[in-house]
Amino acid sequence: MKKIAIIGASYLQRPLVQKASELGIETHVFAWKEGNCVLDVADYFYPISILDKEEILEVCTEIEIDGIASIASDIAMPAVNYIADKLSLTGNTPGVTKVTTDKFEMRKVLRQRGVICPNFRLYTTSDFEPSQTFTFPVIVKPTDRSGSRGVTKVESPEKVNDAINKALSESIQGRAIVEEFIEGREFSVEMISFRGEHQFITITDKETTGAPFFVEIAHHQPANISSEIKAKIIKTVMVALDALGIENGASHSEVFLTKDNEIRIVEIAGRMGGELIGSHMVPLSTGYDFLKAVIQVALGEAPDPVSPTQEPMHSGVYYVLPKAGTIKEVKNYSKRYSKVKEAISILNEGDEISPIIDGAGKRAGIIVYQNPSGRLQLNPESVLEYRVA
Repeated sequence: MKKIAIIGASYLQRPLVQKASELGIETHVFAWKEGNCVLDVADYFYPISILDKEEILEVCTEIEIDGIASIASDIAMPAVNYIADKLSLTGNTPGVTKVTTDKFEMRKVLRQRGVICPNFRLYTTSDFEPSQTFTFPVIVKPTDRSGSRGVTKVESPEKVNDAINKALSESIQGRAIVEEFIEGREFSVEMISFRGEHQFITITDKETTGAPFFVEIAHHQPANISSEIKAKIIKTVMVALDALGIENGASHSEVFLTKDNEIRIVEIAGRMGGELIGSHMVPLSTGYDFLKAVIQVALGEAPDPVSPTQEPMHSGVYYVLPKAGTIKEVKNYSKRYSKVKEAISILNEGDEISPIIDGAGKRAGIIVYQNPSGRLQLNPESVLEYRVA
């Protein structure tokens, strides 16, 4: 029986553990025990921090794993690729990991390779000065976080340093980036790569609360765009993947389509998209088993080919963002909705919901749908109701 190490144990990793088990692969999961969501499905669990690469490497060497993977987590990828490199397993190099988990390093490489980027600058302290050349508005974000955590849109120079302070407080390495804001529609692009060959899977439409914090409220597949724009996005992303050196595994690329129909790369992660985009939405909208493909690549096998046929379905996720307070009761009404495939409550009775100030800890629950005839309009709080006091 083959063995796979999985880094992380949140609800986001649970589908990966389940899929590996379905495929007859022995699972070895590494993460802190607190917040663990995989104990009942993992074959083996090790209460080791996902940041402790050396200790994980020691265990993986001893048990002789055949592959290592993680999905939907930037902070897990350094351990994944470090261990893959040390044990001569399939992954991306540590150098590639650095540029795909740090927005500043990514911007530098993309610009060096001729990929158009907004004006940007790195900050380790809040020392922005109005004389520094930026066209406003700007976006301020940590260099090493995902999911809108610590992100703020700033309209004027005098408020930039406050936003930098917030971003620095969220950053693992104490680094923030200020970059010019791109006006347009935002999408993500899901792909799978093996030995430098990239397969396009689908493009996701993204809905957010808008300025100033851009908290994600829904995603939908396939994106509502023309075939010409779709082709342009795919070409731009493949160029960027090659520029960053991503050769193996899933990738999640965030792009903007400007009012002039130009494509701008926001950032690219060398892992599957988070918040159920890759694990749930992709198979529902395309029929492609993205989780299986990630596991195949991790084991050094070519992933199943992506079918060139049109997406047979529409799928999406809605995020539940209840008002701030203490959760007194959670009601799940998902059985009333035939097109709702899953309703996952992230927070439960007794948990505290903080006011939304950015993308950190913002979601109480996630609703997954599939609809053959088009995008499903849904009030997520009618599916998962959080009674808050």
